[in-house]
Amino acid sequence: MEHEAFSWAGLIPGLSHLPPHVSNGILVSIILLVIVFVGYWRIRKTEDDVMPEAKLTARTFVEVIVETLSGLVESTMGARGPEFMLIIGTLALFILFNNLSGIVPGFLPATDNVNTTFACSLTVFVLTHVYGVREHGIKYLKHFVGPFWWLAILFVPIELIGHLARPLSLGLRLFGNITGDHLVTGIFFGLVPFLIPLVVMFLGLFVAFVQTFVFILLSMAYFSGAIAHEEH
Repeated sequence: MEHEAFSWAGLIPGLSHLPPHVSNGILVSIILLVIVFVGYWRIRKTEDDVMPEAKLTARTFVEVIVETLSGLVESTMGARGPEFMLIIGTLALFILFNNLSGIVPGFLPATDNVNTTFACSLTVFVLTHVYGVREHGIKYLKHFVGPFWWLAILFVPIELIGHLARPLSLGLRLFGNITGDHLVTGIFFGLVPFLIPLVVMFLGLFVAFVQTFVFILLSMAYFSGAIAHEEH
C-alpha cells in the first residue's frame, strides 16, 4: 500500500484535496504575502527613522529583498529596469521561496512540477510580446522578418522556432533542476539520515538561488530584447 508524503498544506482545510504542487504553491504564496504585509506595516510604522535597524527584523528583511532585486534589475536592464520590477520581483520571490521550500520537511515545492514551471515561463513568453507590441506597435513584427523583407521567408520560421523554444527551455530547466535536487535529497535522507543529507541540503540552497537567478536573468534579457530600438 502506497503512502503519500506528509505535507503541511494537507493539514489546511480547502488545500488538502488539491494536487500537492497547487496546495504547496498556495501555501508558499500565503507565507510570502504575510512577509510582505508585515514588512510593509513595519516600514510604514518606522518610516521616519533615518537610521536603519541594527538587527534583522521584518522591515530590514523586506528592505534587503527589495534593494537586492531592484539593484539587479537596474544593472541588467538599465534605465528601463524599474518598469519591470513588479513582474521580475514577483517571479523571483515565487520561484525562490518555492525552491527553498523543498529543503523544509513537509513542503513539496511547486517548482517540482512542470505545470508550475511552464506557467511561469508562459507568463514571461506572453508578456515579452505584450511589452514589444506596446513599445513598437505593429513595427514589432519587424523583429521576425530580419533586416530585409526578402529574407522573411528564411527569418520568420527561425524566429518563430526560437521564440517558441523560450518557454520550453525556461520551464524544463527550472523543473529539471529542482526535481533532480529534491529527488537526490530524498534519496540521501532515506539512505544516510545523518550528516550527509546536510551537505546535500546546502547544495540545494545553492541550486535554489542559482535557478531563480537564471530564470529571471533570461526573462530580463527577453524583455530587454522586446523593447529595444534599432540603432541607425
